[in-house]
Amino acid sequence: MIVDGHEDLSWNMLTFGRDYRRSAAETRAVEAAGTTPERNGDSVLGGPDWRRGGVGMVFGTLFASPARLTRNDWGTLTFDDAAGAHRAYRQQIDAYQDLFDSSPDAFVAIRSASDLERHLEDWPEAAPESRRLGLVTLMEGADGIRGPDDLEAWWTWGVRAIGLVWMGANQYAGGTREPGPLTPAGQRLLRAMAEIGFILDVSHLPETATLQAIDSYPGTVIASHSNPRALLGHARLPERHLSDAALRALMAHGAVIGTVLVNSFLKDGWTKNDPRAQVSVEDVVAHIDYVCQMAGDARHAALGSDFDGGFGVNEIPIDFESVADLGKIGDALADHGYAPPDLGAILGGNWIRLLQASLPQG
Repeated sequence: MIVDGHEDLSWNMLTFGRDYRRSAAETRAVEAAGTTPERNGDSVLGGPDWRRGGVGMVFGTLFASPARLTRNDWGTLTFDDAAGAHRAYRQQIDAYQDLFDSSPDAFVAIRSASDLERHLEDWPEAAPESRRLGLVTLMEGADGIRGPDDLEAWWTWGVRAIGLVWMGANQYAGGTREPGPLTPAGQRLLRAMAEIGFILDVSHLPETATLQAIDSYPGTVIASHSNPRALLGHARLPERHLSDAALRALMAHGAVIGTVLVNSFLKDGWTKNDPRAQVSVEDVVAHIDYVCQMAGDARHAALGSDFDGGFGVNEIPIDFESVADLGKIGDALADHGYAPPDLGAILGGNWIRLLQASLPQG
């Protein structure tokens, strides 16, 4: 089973009306005459593609953007304050529940260790064309959490992982474009998150806040979709990527780190004006290998594609036409000498192991 640590499904469903029961090719055909491709690229995700590629589980996000940092006039999931963020994220909880209720043969919520174990038992027994996709809910940016007292409700609604910030600073921490440390409110939120059992996602936290959070958080920590900064020396926003110090701290904490598959996060200096063919699966391997070489093993590397997260097929490596092609990463790693147990860990086993240890029983 391949596991992807980051896909913005509910944002796409509510913003663009994407129906992820369709294949990516069907979605592209439906959207070809509209404005969605220029706003979010040609879709890479879809039910038949997950099944065809052996993708059995993803972290499906809740995502909304601060209105002050939104660069378009078409985004609907934006907010001006914590109350607005709360509404935007709550809408997405409902969108996932509608998906589970309307398509129980295609999607299943993963909220507990027993949910996970049932899915791990059922998935390989099912015919490939009828396998369900397991969804773990991850909140990308804690703006919708008005304070620690909100956490119990989000837990009840199925959220199991939380990233404190997306773009810009918020009440909890600095973020991309506005770096800074954890705030006192952020430190209080982390303590409350740990008491309940949330997984902490440090992707999008700048380095100071990342190191503070890893050092202080007693629970499970991940970087759902982040790449090594050392391979991106000319990055426009270096704080978006993980420094060596952050990588070492994550590894010491037992974290899993999902590699992002957008070209600008893989090839130093690549822009939308450059040919897609300049980036290949070999660039993906380079980032995964950097993590593994630093760790001395393959226990921390994983996938966090961020597919359909503001970019489409024209901004991913030339070897990938849809999420069904994620398995090519395993083939390329094998060509570089990675053994089957390590390939299994990187493609999905590390996320599964982390969830087995972190999700609540029952």
